[in-house]
Amino acid sequence: MNPRRSRRRIFLISTVLSLFMLYQLLHLGLLGSQRQTLQVQESAGSIIKDPVRKEDDDIPHPVCPPLPGMEDVLVVMKTGVTEAYEKVPIHLNTTLRCIPNYVIFSDFEEDIDGVRIHDAFRHLDPEVKRQVPDFDLYNRLQQMGREGLKMQDFQDEANSAVGKPNNPGWKLDKWKFLPMVKETLQYKEDAKWYFFMEADTYPVWPNLLAWLSKFNPDQPHYIGTETQIGDVIFAHGGSGFVISNPALRRAVGAYVADPVGINTYTDFHWAGDCVLGKVLFDVGVPLRFSWPLLQNSNLGELDEFTQDFYRRPWCFPAVALHHLSPADIRSLWVFEQRRLNVSDKHNNMILHKDIFTGLIQPSLSSTPRENWDNFSPEPRAAAVASADDCHSFCLQHPECVQYSFKHGLKRCFTSKTPRLGVKSAGSERITSGWMLNRVQQMVREAGVCEKVDFGI
Repeated sequence: MNPRRSRRRIFLISTVLSLFMLYQLLHLGLLGSQRQTLQVQESAGSIIKDPVRKEDDDIPHPVCPPLPGMEDVLVVMKTGVTEAYEKVPIHLNTTLRCIPNYVIFSDFEEDIDGVRIHDAFRHLDPEVKRQVPDFDLYNRLQQMGREGLKMQDFQDEANSAVGKPNNPGWKLDKWKFLPMVKETLQYKEDAKWYFFMEADTYPVWPNLLAWLSKFNPDQPHYIGTETQIGDVIFAHGGSGFVISNPALRRAVGAYVADPVGINTYTDFHWAGDCVLGKVLFDVGVPLRFSWPLLQNSNLGELDEFTQDFYRRPWCFPAVALHHLSPADIRSLWVFEQRRLNVSDKHNNMILHKDIFTGLIQPSLSSTPRENWDNFSPEPRAAAVASADDCHSFCLQHPECVQYSFKHGLKRCFTSKTPRLGVKSAGSERITSGWMLNRVQQMVREAGVCEKVDFGI
């Protein structure tokens, strides 16, 4: 496993953002007695305004869009025992309900709503599982089932530049990637494409198929959201990534040929998707960049007008989003269903423009939103006394379309592009607001998309 320098440079800002914003791989799970179903609790609701109208609560005849080519794709979902009860059921009723071929891997084999969840470590070297401390959670599950879970297994921790090293499920997760890839090929060796996702990922299948039609599946392809650790550039796992059959066979061949070396490298590393990217690069399959089609951002973080990166998202298809709650996934599915019911079912691609105008823009408040952070990045030099003063400052500067005021710091932050944001974390009090007329003007200036941009 000799490292090789990347042949392509990523912008510094993209790398920095990747290290700090990515890798929220596992979220706080729920014990079996607290299991959620499709009816998501209000406390875990979507950040999108009016995500599910009353008449949509029970859609009697959900529409499956035409998905020509989906029979050639195997969808592979990765999850974990501490989150599976919370996050898998919503997919079985939404994103996976029209999919002919899918498989779900976890660190514990069980059935959820009649669907088999496969043990990713079933054929992993027993000595690794016995000797490596990361497998403490796994070994307890093998001996005691879900009764072996402890409260500390469900305790989350703040994400850091090296992930969540004290979270048992997170430490175990990095080991899933190479065994999962091997199990995937054995599960369906004749698929042309393998789409890997996590339980907090939302895929838009018509967009994925339209995108994949641009590539030759007989060639080795590894496509995903570019991320970098050290000198390894790889696809971020939670954003979703695509591997063609020839590329998958190369990765599996490398793992079978040197399991000890790759397992040792995994033990040393902290990110399994990086390990997989390293293996693929070493067998001659470098990453093809996919941003913004595959997103490492959730609905609140998306900046659909950004000009800070090498592409503008507006006319690109939204193939997948990440870091979504079950309620967010339900909201996006209902959004798709509504479009299918009113539009040409053979022309149903969802662009980032549609995500903004159909979901994000209607959720922007006309009045200041308390305890809310809209991620305004630009600090004003002078101290500001109040949220009203921050609003006035934004109003006086035509390029300002949103602001946030951090009460504890008495600081005002502004932005030239709109984002929805999320509830402010912890005890920090933040007031956020938007200039809706200016946002609407940006939408008008961005205009319609004469053609879909795949970045190819």
